[in-house]
Amino acid sequence: MSVKNTINQLQDISSQVRRDIVRMVHAVQSGHPGGSLGCTDLLVALYHEVMDYQAKPFSMEGNGEDIFILSNGHISPVLYSTMARAGIFNVAELSTFRKLNTRLQGHPATHEHLEGVRIASGSLGQGLSVATGIALSKRMNNDPKTVYCLMGDGELQEGQNWEAIMFAAHNKVDNLIAFVDFNGQQIDGSTEKIMGFTEMKNKFEAFGWQTLDMDGNNMENVLSTLAQAKSMLGNGKPIVVKMKTEMGYGVDFMMGSHEWHGIAPNDEQLARALAQLPETLGDY
Repeated sequence: MSVKNTINQLQDISSQVRRDIVRMVHAVQSGHPGGSLGCTDLLVALYHEVMDYQAKPFSMEGNGEDIFILSNGHISPVLYSTMARAGIFNVAELSTFRKLNTRLQGHPATHEHLEGVRIASGSLGQGLSVATGIALSKRMNNDPKTVYCLMGDGELQEGQNWEAIMFAAHNKVDNLIAFVDFNGQQIDGSTEKIMGFTEMKNKFEAFGWQTLDMDGNNMENVLSTLAQAKSMLGNGKPIVVKMKTEMGYGVDFMMGSHEWHGIAPNDEQLARALAQLPETLGDY
């Protein structure tokens, strides 16, 4: 992207994206608001400030472009809103989320040919493998651009991730930056209760990765950490960022609870949520 934004402008975009998220899931009483709200600042920073890509026309191949892969595809509302607000497709299409014949499926899919979506994701554990393959392909084709991938902390319970983690390090895939949304929550409760592991960074480092910490709900820290991660590219090791977020961030009654992983607000709850999220770009 050629136009750069101030932190205040990015925070304004994040507020509007969060409004979009709660309105989208409310309209169809279906979807995943909690993780979407928590990961908003990262996706806004990537699509509106950091990544170098061509919004239109969209290219599936993405040659000469930075590429983002959403592995935890159930948080599709934040991906759709962020991409639409970046001009990849029309913002008005957000009103079709999860409706019959929509291109905005509950999990991102390629069959509907939605611009910005390069893989079907949401079958958890697969995204890092895809991102690693794309990054390796770019390196083999002398494409200097970066591949970004977002996973959930609960998603790391899937074994395929660790095959990809080992493969990426062994093959020195050093044009890859992965993020783990470390919100401590998954559909059935806290990750610590379900299958906890507290030493995430140690595990990645033991597998041969470079690691960073980030406050995923602080735009200034998101930007500085992304800059640091980019400075570490090309050193023979992939990079992972442990991104601490609060599920449901921005809406007080949703924050910190696994209960908002996959339920929609009712009318009264929607009104309460929107009252906390300033309308900055205009609702769709």
